[in-house]
Amino acid sequence: MTPTLAHRNMGKLVTILGLSLLIGGCASWLPEARTDTTPFKSYEEAHAALLALVPMKSDRATLENNGFFPGKHPNTTLLTHADVARRFLPSAILKREDLDPGIVHCLESRDACRGLEILGAKIARERKGSFWADFLNFQRRTQTTGWRFTALVLLVDDLVVYRSWSGQPVIDETEVTRNPLGPFQDIGPPAVTTAVPLK
Repeated sequence: MTPTLAHRNMGKLVTILGLSLLIGGCASWLPEARTDTTPFKSYEEAHAALLALVPMKSDRATLENNGFFPGKHPNTTLLTHADVARRFLPSAILKREDLDPGIVHCLESRDACRGLEILGAKIARERKGSFWADFLNFQRRTQTTGWRFTALVLLVDDLVVYRSWSGQPVIDETEVTRNPLGPFQDIGPPAVTTAVPLK
């Protein structure tokens, strides 16, 4: 075998190995995004921290130590007495006797009544599948996982009088978009919609 032929074969081998590594590593090139708006590591941890607040017993210091305080938890909305009143004032559907005693106490305390609405989430969005199918816009698969937690805490002065929560303990969604024409899918004049008058 002449050196020239050996060099050619070696070049082909390097090319094949390079393409294999390229194709194998393409999945890591797909975009991903993360949303992290809470210091809590899980939904269960946030839920347990809120349950540890005992209405009519826990104070602002306990609230802060449990992580539910504007200075420690981002995305916290401070509610005034007027905000609380708009949410809970009795209506034709919800009567005063239907309200939690802590809510009634807060409403009756006027300016001493304050509220905290805490929003927390850890969301990861990752594109899965073939890099080339995604890059050329033939198929895009987006996996969304994580959790969301919302808490409402009412205080009268420094006393916690009410707390509630809601959210999604587990988020697991897959969105698949298929475009048969790939990168040519969006080429061409826009579709024209004609309104037909009603007779």
